[in-house]
Amino acid sequence: MALNKSMHPRNRYKDTPPDFVYLASKYPEFQKHVQTTLTGRVMLNFKDPEAVRALTCTLLKEDFGLTIEIPLERLIATVPLRLNYIHWVEDLTGGQGNPRRGIDIGTGASCIYPLLGATMNGWFFLATEVDDICFNYAKKNVEQNHLAELIKVVKVPQKTLLMDALKEESIVYDFCMCNPPFFANQLEAKGVNSRNSRRPPPSSINTGGVTEIMAEGGELEFVKRIIHDGLQLKKRLRWYSCMLGKKCSLAPLKDELQKQGVPKVTHTEFCQSRTMRWALAWRFYDDVPVPSPPCKRHKLEKVRKALTFTVLKPSVVELQTQVPSIGCTNTSPTESVSAWLEKILTDLKVLHKRVPCGEAELNLFLTAVENTWIHVRQKRREQGRHLRELPRAQPPSTCSTDASAPSVPDTDAPTPAPEEPTAEGSSAKERDGQQDPKKGASVPMDSPTEPKEAAVGDPQNPETVQCFLFKCLVTVKEEENDVVVEMHWVEGQNKDLMNQLCTCLKNSLFRQVAKPT
Repeated sequence: MALNKSMHPRNRYKDTPPDFVYLASKYPEFQKHVQTTLTGRVMLNFKDPEAVRALTCTLLKEDFGLTIEIPLERLIATVPLRLNYIHWVEDLTGGQGNPRRGIDIGTGASCIYPLLGATMNGWFFLATEVDDICFNYAKKNVEQNHLAELIKVVKVPQKTLLMDALKEESIVYDFCMCNPPFFANQLEAKGVNSRNSRRPPPSSINTGGVTEIMAEGGELEFVKRIIHDGLQLKKRLRWYSCMLGKKCSLAPLKDELQKQGVPKVTHTEFCQSRTMRWALAWRFYDDVPVPSPPCKRHKLEKVRKALTFTVLKPSVVELQTQVPSIGCTNTSPTESVSAWLEKILTDLKVLHKRVPCGEAELNLFLTAVENTWIHVRQKRREQGRHLRELPRAQPPSTCSTDASAPSVPDTDAPTPAPEEPTAEGSSAKERDGQQDPKKGASVPMDSPTEPKEAAVGDPQNPETVQCFLFKCLVTVKEEENDVVVEMHWVEGQNKDLMNQLCTCLKNSLFRQVAKPT
C-alpha cells in the first residue's frame, strides 16, 4: 500500500503503512488474500473485492478494535481515506478527543464514519441511509460494536438529504459529512468521458451499489441539494461538508456558495496512494476563523532552505594570506572570505551591497541582472584563442647598419605593431600599459575583450534595480574555525540561477586557494 506522504499529518498510516506480513500472520482471513512475489515482496490484489474487504475489516479490527461485516455487492470503504476525512472534521470543529454531534448522509453498509468518530472521539452520530441492504448492515455493525448509545442509524426515503432527516430534530449539530455518489450514469462510473486518458487506471475495484455511486446529475447536483438544504437550516449545523471525487466539481460548487451568500467556505484535499479526493466545507457562523486550504497554508508556512557551502579552516587561512593583494586590510576570517566574494561578484558584474547585520556575520545583498557565471571556463578559453589568432606584424627593418651612429627618428616609419601575445593570452603592453614616448608615463590600455573599469563599478543600487534575474542575500559567518556562506532567496525568475551562482562562487574561492602564491 504505497500511501501518499500528503496524507493528513495525524493519519496513523501516513508514516507507518500497514504491515501485510504481520497482519497475515495474525488474521487467517486476511492471509488467504496475501501473495508473495518471487522477490519476497508481499502483495495484495486490490482488483479482488474479497481482498479489499479483508483488508478493511482487518485494519478496523487491528487498529480500532472494530468488528464489521460488508456485503461484496456494496461499497467497500478504504480506511486511510475515511480517516483523512475524520481528521479534517476534527480540525474544523476542534473535536479531537472532544464530544461532537454529527450527521453522516448516506452512511453505507460499513457505517465507517460514525464508527471511527465514535470510537476515536466519542462523537454522537445521526447516520442516514436510503438503501435497505446498507441500512441493515449498518445497524448490525453499530450494535455488534456496542455503540448504539452514540450512533443512531435511520432509514430515510430516496432523495432525502438534510431537511427530511432533521424535521423531527431540534438539536444543533456540529457538522454533517457526506461521501456523495460521484457519477451521473454508468458510462461515467466506467470512466468513459470522465477520466483523462493520460491518467493510469484505478488501482482498486469499485464495488458500490447503484444508489452509492450514481445520482441524477452526479456529485455536482447532489452537493448543490445539500447547499440548498443548508440555506434553509442555516445555523442548525455549525459546519456543512462533503467529499468530492472530481476536482472539476470544486470550482462550480464554490461559485454556487458565493452566489448564495455563504460567508465562510474552505476546502482541502485527501491524498492516498494514487487516489485523490477533495472536500468542501461551509458555515453560516462567524464566531471562529475558517482554516485555510492546505495548499495555501503549506506555501505560507514553508521555510525556504538556504544554499550553503563551508570554507574549511586551511582554506580560510590561505585566503587571509592572499587578501591584502586585493586591498583589504582587515584579515579576519569572515572579512577575508567576504572580500574575495565581493571581488568575484564584481568580476561577474553581479550588483552587490553590504547591508546591516549582526556582529558575528557579514551580509551582502545581491542582484543579478544578467547571467555571467555559466560557461566561464569556456569563455576564458575563447578569449585566449581570440588573442592568439590576432594577425602578427612583420619584424621592423634596421634603419642604419652603423651601431655607433646616432639614431634619428624616422617620421615615415610605420607605427610599431603590438607585441606577440604571451602564454597568458595578453601582450606585455596590454598587461603593463603602453609607454608614452614623450613623458615616459604608462598609459593604461583597454583590452577589447575585457569590460572597462567603469562598467564594473556600476552605481545601480542592488536593492532598487527594476530589471533583474533574481535577488538574494548572502550571509558569511564563522562557525568554530570554519566559515559558512549562506545564500537566501529573496525574489526573482528562477531559483536554478541562484544555485548556479552559488556553485560558481564556491568553485572560484577554491580555485583562488589552489593558486600558487
